[in-house]
Amino acid sequence: MRQLPRRVDFLEVERKWERLWEEWGIHRFDWEDRKRPVYVIDTPPPYPSGDFHMGNVLNWTYIDMAARYKRMRGYNVLFPQGWDCHGLPTEVATEKAHNIRRSDLPPPEEFRRLCEEWVDQYIDVMKEAIIRLGCSVDWTTEYKTMDPQYWRKTQLSFILLYRKGMIYRGEHPINWCPRCETAIADAEVEHSKKGGRLAYVRFKLREGYLLIATTRPEYIPACVAVAVHPEDERYRHLIGEKAVIPLFGREVEIVADEAVDRAFGTGVMMICTYGDKADVAAVARLHLPVIKLVDERGRLTEVGGRYAGMTIEEAKEAILEDLKRAGLLERVENLEQEVGECWRCKTPIEILVKEQWFMRTRALTEEVVDTTLRIDWFPDYMKYRLIDWARSLDWDWVISRQRVFATPIPVWYCIECGEIIVADPEELPVDPKTTTSRVGRCSRCGGERFIPERDVLDTWFDSSLSCAHHAGWPDRPDWRRFYPADLHPSGHEIIRTWAYYLMVRSLALFNETPYKAVLINGMVLGSDGRKMSKSLGNYVATPEVFDKYGADASRQWAAGGGSTGSDIPFRWEDVEYGRRFMRKLWNACRFASLQLEDLELEQQDYDLTVLDRWLLSCLERLTEEVTEALEEYQFSSALNALRNFTWHTLCDHYIEAVKHRLYRGKRGRSAAQSTLYQAIYRVLQLLAPFCPHITEEIYQRMFARGPRGSIHLTRWPEVDLDRVDEAAEREGDLIVAVIRDVRREKARRGLPLNAELGRIRIYAGDASTKEALEDGIEDIAATVKASEVEVLPVKGEGVTVEGYPEVSFIFLNNAGT
Repeated sequence: MRQLPRRVDFLEVERKWERLWEEWGIHRFDWEDRKRPVYVIDTPPPYPSGDFHMGNVLNWTYIDMAARYKRMRGYNVLFPQGWDCHGLPTEVATEKAHNIRRSDLPPPEEFRRLCEEWVDQYIDVMKEAIIRLGCSVDWTTEYKTMDPQYWRKTQLSFILLYRKGMIYRGEHPINWCPRCETAIADAEVEHSKKGGRLAYVRFKLREGYLLIATTRPEYIPACVAVAVHPEDERYRHLIGEKAVIPLFGREVEIVADEAVDRAFGTGVMMICTYGDKADVAAVARLHLPVIKLVDERGRLTEVGGRYAGMTIEEAKEAILEDLKRAGLLERVENLEQEVGECWRCKTPIEILVKEQWFMRTRALTEEVVDTTLRIDWFPDYMKYRLIDWARSLDWDWVISRQRVFATPIPVWYCIECGEIIVADPEELPVDPKTTTSRVGRCSRCGGERFIPERDVLDTWFDSSLSCAHHAGWPDRPDWRRFYPADLHPSGHEIIRTWAYYLMVRSLALFNETPYKAVLINGMVLGSDGRKMSKSLGNYVATPEVFDKYGADASRQWAAGGGSTGSDIPFRWEDVEYGRRFMRKLWNACRFASLQLEDLELEQQDYDLTVLDRWLLSCLERLTEEVTEALEEYQFSSALNALRNFTWHTLCDHYIEAVKHRLYRGKRGRSAAQSTLYQAIYRVLQLLAPFCPHITEEIYQRMFARGPRGSIHLTRWPEVDLDRVDEAAEREGDLIVAVIRDVRREKARRGLPLNAELGRIRIYAGDASTKEALEDGIEDIAATVKASEVEVLPVKGEGVTVEGYPEVSFIFLNNAGT
């Protein structure tokens, strides 16, 4: 056993072990091992933004703690890592970086090249951060969704789902981002409260006018009906009449619709195509016509008349001004309204009617609900977020995007009749824009000319294949051995996207859940209690934290910050406490390394004292508590129990109480050595998933045998109930309580802890308590530096021991006063 040095550079230790773990292949998954049980993690493939923020630290720490724990429990752990390269986030970032818009850059191949350069640049940055955090990723599994071989799998799933009738092409209302110029799914729409205006507009009737309140006057040109509630006495007589569209003179019918909210505005609804989802539902329900008012760039089309070519906001202001000038605007009120925005660029979305590719997700809703209820969720209540989301969807999943940097849709169209020609699996990967279809003749009309599909697939269509990809589908014949994944870790904010899309995709493709359990982490909050964000000024960069305190201290902040699934604040003092704990651990282990040099490990028969048995019993209970907590992914409970035991039970109480035996060669030195050896080794094992670097460093210096042995490959300790000694725990608790309070009294009197005392008289209150204290009298006297300790079985005066009202003590001089 080597001695630990007095000084340690935690950052240097971290860098050393990150390099050696990879060199030694400690974290490699063995695909051919059929002896150990498999544990597969559906690691999230992040967008390579280069910004590995504290939220990522929280998420990846959760994942790595689970991986390291399961590996020590004897599992063959598959901890892969991919990069979700495609889609809006990358394109928007590339546009910002080069100050361009994709639609303004003619050839698409050049824009794609810029995206690939941007992705590769930031993958390296994020990979370094994941390694620096100490994540035990098997980097031989690394992949990028922009690679053609990943395209192949994504395209194959498209073909299989199309053949099953689960994917179709059709013209439907969809969410559209005018800034990104693409369709986006419901899950990509973020809703927030914003200030708006409610305009009260006069629609002329045959006699008089009808007052309608609307938040979207710019959609007046696309009004296709006016609706009132059939039971609203104010307007029932108008049902079937006509109303004149202000400024445009066109007549529309006044219809009855029970969906009208009689309490909002004037109780009259202007149905337009499409101001919001209520309009979409009303048009479908009442079989109304569709007027296409807004184009792909968020400008009014020719049906907008004199407002054609204006942006949405420009048209709103112009129409309001013209309504006012015409005497058709009665008043405008301010109000707070919910606005749907693109999740990436924050532009308000519009609802356009476009021909797109869809996946039939709503048909699977009840299957999603049943599956969600069958799998394990940590915490359990998070399952209802997925259930509520699945049941709330109005539309199928729109999977096509009008972008460039994404997986191509493997489809061509017959120029003559429009027949859809889908690629064969043998053709994949394929980009129809650059490759001609193998089909020589259209099966419907016999035409021989085809045009390629230019739309691409939603990036979630890439990443929602992660579980199957990790398992080796479709290339490994035994991919079902690794599917479903054992754990799907995710933030609660993307349950509606990643967890949901994985679920519906797997049910449709394989008729099976993609994961067996879901682990949810919360958001990271800034010092002001709000979600950490650069724009809010409460953001802390990850490198700043790592450079100051290191990864193990940062991991302790993530693990100990709160219950699983809850939002946790970032506080510098929490990370600093983690660093101080590591220093405490190092000092305790250094002390042990100095005292255990002559320990004879072969010796088994030690004469254990009460405190030895007390510590070993507490150690078994700690092992049980930590193991149970980690089985339920309750990282905070596990880490807090570990730190409390290490700092107080082991260091403050046991080590202080046995120093006299270790220093002076007193009776029981070997027993104290053996107990300390076992305790340090066990604590390091239990701490290893939380603080992988420092525990490895100490283990290598004190316990490792043979080359390339790692604490992370040792077997997780099993609880030994035979070592649980309730009597020793009761006696030990009493002894350390007396030592604690005697030392506390010395401090109260201004005496140094190493100050010599005369006699101490302890009043035990009863015979059994007296007997317990007498078992520890030597440890008490030596630890508090008393020349003599006397125990009396009576209730006496003096200082009462906290938690033991029947026990008190007094200090005496040699004369007994």
